[in-house]
Amino acid sequence: MTEHLVGHVTHWYGRNMVAGIHVDHGELHSGDVVHIVGHTSDLEQPVASIEIEHHVVAEAHEGDEIGIKVGDHVREHDKVYRVLH
Repeated sequence: MTEHLVGHVTHWYGRNMVAGIHVDHGELHSGDVVHIVGHTSDLEQPVASIEIEHHVVAEAHEGDEIGIKVGDHVREHDKVYRVLH
């Protein structure tokens, strides 16, 4: 299993369990598996959907600010990796 850094968490919306993420490198697609890692975070899950400005999109590219639902609390500055099997 290989991981590629794609971005970092910029915001945490706890009420909705959504991570705001800046895509720094490459791209991210719905269905990709992400691994979010930080000082106290360690979460691996598939991306069910991606939103940009409250619109669902199939993929995000370098420079995009996106939102994805997550299953646990993540924190600003956590690293976001795309997991390749």
